[in-house]
Amino acid sequence: MISCSSAPRYKSDKYRVKSKTQSVNTKKTSTPQLMKVTKVIIDTSRTEIIGISSYYGKDFHGKLTANGEIFDMYGVTAAHKTLPLNTVARVTNLDNGKSIILRVNDRGPYIVGRELDCSYGAAKKLGFLKQGMAEVKIKIIEFGDNKYMHHK
Repeated sequence: MISCSSAPRYKSDKYRVKSKTQSVNTKKTSTPQLMKVTKVIIDTSRTEIIGISSYYGKDFHGKLTANGEIFDMYGVTAAHKTLPLNTVARVTNLDNGKSIILRVNDRGPYIVGRELDCSYGAAKKLGFLKQGMAEVKIKIIEFGDNKYMHHK
C-alpha cells in the first residue's frame, strides 16, 4: 500500500539572508563523515515588508514547525523564508485594514511570489480565509533569536 504525505515546509540554508548587518547563532550540521559550522547572517535593515500572504492549516496541524514547536493551526503564527525564527511582527491586511501581532515560528512559503504563510487562525483574524491570499504589510516589532526549541 502506498500512502501520501505533505512535502516538508523547511529546507536548507539556501533561504538564509546574507548581509553584513548582524550575525547570530552558529549552527552545526553533520553528515556521517563531515562536521561543518555555518554562520547565519540576519538582515535587520528591512523592518517593513509588503507582499502576498497565504495561509496553511489542517495538513500541518500537530506537526513540528521549523523552531521546534508543535504547529497549532488556530494560533496566530506565521512562516517566512528568511526572517529570524521567533520574530514578532504586526501584519496588516492591506485589502481590509485588519491587523494582528504574530510570531514567525516556521519556514515558508515555498511558492514564488508569496512573502508570508499565516496560520489558519491568523488568516481568519486578518479576514482572508475565503480569498486564500491577501496583500499584507509586515512591520517588524522585534527580531527573533532564530533559536530552535529543543524537546526533552
